[in-house]
Amino acid sequence: MARQAAGTPATLALTRACVDFSAHEYDHDPRAASFGSEAAEALGLDPAQVFKTLLADVDGRPTVAIVPVSGSLNLKALAAAARGRRAQMTDPVVAERMTGYVVGGISPIGQRRALPTFIDSSAEVMEIVYVSGGRRGLDIGLSPADLVAMTKATFAPIGRET
Repeated sequence: MARQAAGTPATLALTRACVDFSAHEYDHDPRAASFGSEAAEALGLDPAQVFKTLLADVDGRPTVAIVPVSGSLNLKALAAAARGRRAQMTDPVVAERMTGYVVGGISPIGQRRALPTFIDSSAEVMEIVYVSGGRRGLDIGLSPADLVAMTKATFAPIGRET
């Protein structure tokens, strides 16, 4: 079971739900070009196994997309998965206000309100995936099934290799 030392809304929600997870802290460099790549490198993890949480507007509806840090979000694929016509990235200030987290530390778990959530289908075959734990310098590892259960997400091919 996880440590509660992190004390973020994400770790507290997982603990309350009795979900098995691991917390992984690292020294965050504020000059890092990519928060997700920084986490993968600092923790010695395969970037395909570390996922970033992004917010997009699909036909004006806020939507969460979770994709590997080794790639990027395919906005057309996200729109199709959400049964919409058009998707665009949410302004970072709006994303922070909606989720209660800061950019670079947005966790898909424990957000202020439940939003439609889609996880790139590459996660479906993994034993463990890593997502932000709710602050910069903290990732959490959990099973894809538990991530789906905690976020009420759907797997969809929304990522693209870069």
